Parts: sequence; structure tokens; C-alpha cells
Amino acid sequence: MSAHRIGILSDTHGLLRPDAMEALIDVEHIIHAGDVGDPDILKTLKSIAPVTAVRGNVDIGPGLSDLPLTEVLQIGDVSIYVIHIIHTLDINPRATGCHAVIFGHSHRPEVKEKDEVFYINPGSMGPHRFGLPIAMAYLHIEGTRIEVEPLTFEP
Repeated sequence: MSAHRIGILSDTHGLLRPDAMEALIDVEHIIHAGDVGDPDILKTLKSIAPVTAVRGNVDIGPGLSDLPLTEVLQIGDVSIYVIHIIHTLDINPRATGCHAVIFGHSHRPEVKEKDEVFYINPGSMGPHRFGLPIAMAYLHIEGTRIEVEPLTFEP
């Protein structure tokens, strides 16, 4: 059984912070849960590791409007569903075999488990807004075991 370390971020809104770049150096995959804001962010992230990204509500225009609204990703034995706005989730993750749902939009970091599925919002790595922390997360996967490691940064 091999261990996997995945970087999760969301809501960059056109700002790729040096702290995020540094935190992502040793991950094997990056998941961006939407509101990228600038297609160059995805290009830069892809220079670090493979990237799975979904379209957020601000991702309009060339290089972003063609991102999928949802994505399913298999890492090791874990199936991950990625969506920007959790309230638009129209599947039953457990019934479809998903182990985790990663989302963004609210800028509020959140990790909860319901019906054996992890729901993970890494928070926002973009401009400091709403008095919420600048945040992202690592997702550690071993077999079907999932552990979330939240990271926060100074604005």
C-alpha cells in the first residue's frame, strides 16, 4: 500500500501566493476546487504536479470557461469528486463509491464526515476576504484511509 500526498486549494481568484507554491512542492497531485481566476495559475501549478481543476462561478473567459463543472479523480484506492459549489451536488457520493467530495466557493475551511464520505473545503488561497483565513489543505491517502491536514497562512 503506497501513501499519497495531495495538495488541495480553491478560490485563488487570480492570486497564486508564494506560500501556496512552497506548500505544494512535494505533492504528487494538485486539486483546485474552482474560482481559479487566471489560467496562468493552472499552468504554474502544472509545473509542480499534475492538476485537476473545476470551473468556479468566476471562471469565465479563455482558458477557464472550458474547465469542467465537476471531476472525478481516482488516487490509489480513493475516489474523489470535485465540485466548486457544494449546494449544486446532484449525486449521492456514497452510492457512487466516492470517498471524498472536495469543494470551494464559501472561502471557509471545512472538513466533515457524513455517511463514510469526507466533505472537504480547503478554504481560499486568494485575496483575503470576509475575515476568513488564507487556507489550503493536504489530503493524505493510504489505501482507503483519508486524513486531511489543514494549512493556514498569514494574509
